[in-house]
Amino acid sequence: MSAFAERLLAWFDASGRHDLPWQHPRTPYRVWVAEIMLQQTQVQTAIPYYTRFLDALPSLPALAAAELDRVLALWSGLGYYARARNLHRAARICVERHGGELPRDIDALQALPGIGRSTAGAILAQAHGLRFAILDGNVKRSLARYHGIRGWPGSGPVEKRLWELSESHLPQTRLADYTQAVMDFGATVCTRSDPACVLCPLQDDCVARREGLVDRLPEPKPGKPLPERRTIMLVLRDGDGRLLLTRRPPTGIWACLWSLPEVADHDQARHWLARHCDADYDHAEPLPVFEHVFSHFRLHIEPMLLHVTQTRTAVGDNPDLRWQPLAALDELGLPAPVRKLLGSLA
Repeated sequence: MSAFAERLLAWFDASGRHDLPWQHPRTPYRVWVAEIMLQQTQVQTAIPYYTRFLDALPSLPALAAAELDRVLALWSGLGYYARARNLHRAARICVERHGGELPRDIDALQALPGIGRSTAGAILAQAHGLRFAILDGNVKRSLARYHGIRGWPGSGPVEKRLWELSESHLPQTRLADYTQAVMDFGATVCTRSDPACVLCPLQDDCVARREGLVDRLPEPKPGKPLPERRTIMLVLRDGDGRLLLTRRPPTGIWACLWSLPEVADHDQARHWLARHCDADYDHAEPLPVFEHVFSHFRLHIEPMLLHVTQTRTAVGDNPDLRWQPLAALDELGLPAPVRKLLGSLA
């Protein structure tokens, strides 16, 4: 066992996290759902969503049998909704091709939607004790500092080197504990900012600490300003207080979620209303403009509130456009900023 793994396991035994919900029991399905949630979400944020998700869909066949709207509603608020859609698709593939179970073969596991090399390794190591490495953001940061690896970890050559190092430190036993240990270590000790170097079990051999590079490694991705976009969201309420929602396209931002009708400008808003509703756009009530930041652009949202007296025949309870009671929004998957906006209307 390498000194890296030996010290991390000793630290984990004393200071690691041993009471996470996916650890008891540590089944492939439970580990898989947790790993997908944790791809873009911190542990403490994910736990209540994870608990709710597992209570509603306790097994892979249950997830596969659920409607996508149900899955997205349970996921609503976590963001990065492609994770939920891929989870649902992968569950259905497992039912069709793998007897309702996640495959134990690394290649078959990676072939499922939303499961990359690191996630597959985490599932196999934690659920089956198999000897596979992981390389999530926490592990990249820890290895870059410990070994003094320069460059942005997302670049091809640097990532390749980090994978080699991650595999070189794998112990022969206790793979589930080691995998949790290396993730916990990066999340709680070797953090992005203000790492606890004085408490670090690896401090004696850490290149970054020895050479004064802790605040410089790993090196950040070369940055550029986020492009900015604007949209108008139509907040339409009928005489019963219901809201008109539209399903987003199956690809792109917020794919398959329910949201408010969007238009690019005021002329398009008038045209959309003329086709769907009896409502005078010139009497719309502007609500406060707010901003939502995606990983690749910044969106400025201008909500316009209108009261609708009558709708056209194109509007109904159908697959793409429906009236939804304000009190029943939890039944549908909604983008977090839209849910927050509509919650302010209650």
